Amino acid sequence: MESIRSVNPATGEIIGDFELDTGYIVEDKIGLSVKDFRDWKSTTPFDRSMYLDNVAGILRERKQELAEIITREMGKPIRESLGEIEKCAVLSEYFARNVERFLAAEFVDTDAETSGFLYEPLGVILNIMPWNFPFWQAMRTAIPAIAGGNVILLKHSSNVPGCALEIEKIFCAAGIAPGVYQTLLIGGEMASGLISRNEVRAVSFTGSNPAGQKVAAEAGRYMKKYVMELGGSDPFIVLRDADVEKAAEAAVKSRFRNAGQSCTAAKRFIVDEAIAEDFTEGFVRRTEKLKIGDPMDPATQMGPMISAKQREKLQKQVDDTLKMGADVLLEGGATEGDGFFYMPTILSHVKENAPVLTEETFGPVAPIIKFSEEREAVRLANSTRFGLGASIWTEDRDRAMDLIRNIQAGVIAINHMVTSDPALPFGGYKESGIGRELYRVGMQEFMQIKSLKIY
Repeated sequence: MESIRSVNPATGEIIGDFELDTGYIVEDKIGLSVKDFRDWKSTTPFDRSMYLDNVAGILRERKQELAEIITREMGKPIRESLGEIEKCAVLSEYFARNVERFLAAEFVDTDAETSGFLYEPLGVILNIMPWNFPFWQAMRTAIPAIAGGNVILLKHSSNVPGCALEIEKIFCAAGIAPGVYQTLLIGGEMASGLISRNEVRAVSFTGSNPAGQKVAAEAGRYMKKYVMELGGSDPFIVLRDADVEKAAEAAVKSRFRNAGQSCTAAKRFIVDEAIAEDFTEGFVRRTEKLKIGDPMDPATQMGPMISAKQREKLQKQVDDTLKMGADVLLEGGATEGDGFFYMPTILSHVKENAPVLTEETFGPVAPIIKFSEEREAVRLANSTRFGLGASIWTEDRDRAMDLIRNIQAGVIAINHMVTSDPALPFGGYKESGIGRELYRVGMQEFMQIKSLKIY
């Protein structure tokens, strides 16, 4: 039997081997999805909200246990894993409270006596998810879809099979029919092949651009709806009137959270030259104080990267950038010994065509770029093929609003790091994605709209 291996990134130790689903098992799971969809779509939004409340309750009841599973399997500090589980609980509660309102029929004035439109679920949704937020990413797409009456087949990253199976158990423990949420332990090729199946009505994908392009091409070939979140290279813009100390503190948290392995992490620091020296000093000083080590230690602030392969890719980006003339403000890099640790690296005088600016750096590397005029800050912020998030630091709110209108990003934070929120649409411009997740519009991505006129 083929299997995938779960490895602890902090130690390199094998957690376990997980047998891949055979073709027969996949067929059975697809059949169960179709069967249970017929019943699930007929439940009322109120009934579904009760089940989502159960999901939230189980997440909080098992919070410590589930957080430890995340930390062992993908390496983020336990404090961050606990926050991830809590955020999933908040997500479940949010849609439990709002699903009836989001799915209510809407009426409009036309030449008919009564006109309006209804929302109906699409059916079986294939979710292809990454490893960096193993619970949140999977639930961020699944909870709104399930609330709308759809059912989920999850193909999770091969790095986190333990997390994937635990999520399935949570939905079952909440009393939801087993076919509503199922995990498929399969490879990428088999997952891509499922898109052509008549039973699968849509795809939600979060991951790399090359993989996303393949999924989108396959979905387009079979006229399937898809939503994509493909990463980012978020600018962190610090204007001369910003609170420099607060900005530096948030910069450290945003760049080095989850060892820099976050789509919405600040990845390019664009700083007014008038305060660049003060910001840089504060940023470097705080970064040097980060506690890096055993992610199970509650005091640890940064753990390892997910794998040796990911660490090697990051190192090549740094090496190529240094060859182009960049300077090192804080020297980091791969550590000796067990685990896939990479010490934070801060760079200056980075050329605009350097890899750490033109590519997504999925790890603890931070380039600082100076500007003299705000229009130059906007140009630098937009000089990327990505457009997921952006963070702007200034004490002038009107000034910030003027900048917002010119920055090409789907999520913008003023005087705060970029985060996702169940109450706001989440997604990006340009190559950072297609469609939106969360809030009402995220749910409606996977709903059919049926218009009607009664004369």
